[in-house]
Amino acid sequence: MSDWLFYIALFFAVFFFMEGTAWFLHKYVMHGFLWVLHKSHHEPRTGAWELNDAFGIFFAGIAIALIAWGVQFGGPTWAWVVGAGVTAYGFVYFLAHDVLVHHRLGVNIHPKSGYLRRLYQAHRLHHAVDGKAGCVSFGFVFAPSPERLKKKLQELAPLRAAQRSKVDGKRFNPEGKTLH
Repeated sequence: MSDWLFYIALFFAVFFFMEGTAWFLHKYVMHGFLWVLHKSHHEPRTGAWELNDAFGIFFAGIAIALIAWGVQFGGPTWAWVVGAGVTAYGFVYFLAHDVLVHHRLGVNIHPKSGYLRRLYQAHRLHHAVDGKAGCVSFGFVFAPSPERLKKKLQELAPLRAAQRSKVDGKRFNPEGKTLH
């Protein structure tokens, strides 16, 4: 295979790999030990920025470093191609998540059908849950059907109820023990 075909394939492989990476990080890191940052995304925004934006800045930094290494500092070609794949994913994520779903640029689009509608609904169902437990739809660019997500939300209802009991018990008990 010629070099340019390899690099095109690498670009798209990185782009699609980023969706899996984003899904994993969203589910296990953002809704896990870094909830302290991601929580801001699940609350009403009070300004143009939220703590959750640190994740985008982190990935942008990685992409910039890879592109700079590959282009400016004599690094391998694959480095800037990987950086370009991460950047392309970030751009599509920004358009789909921040612009379409969360209207962060003041663009108020509500798709009526097709892929964009499905994406919009999937992320709105992700935000249908208070707190970090029992959420669905952790991907950003590829979305399961709303019917499947609604069924999963119903299945996860006991987990959310248990989480609320645990939080409520800690909230009203100064010793931090769960009240029964």
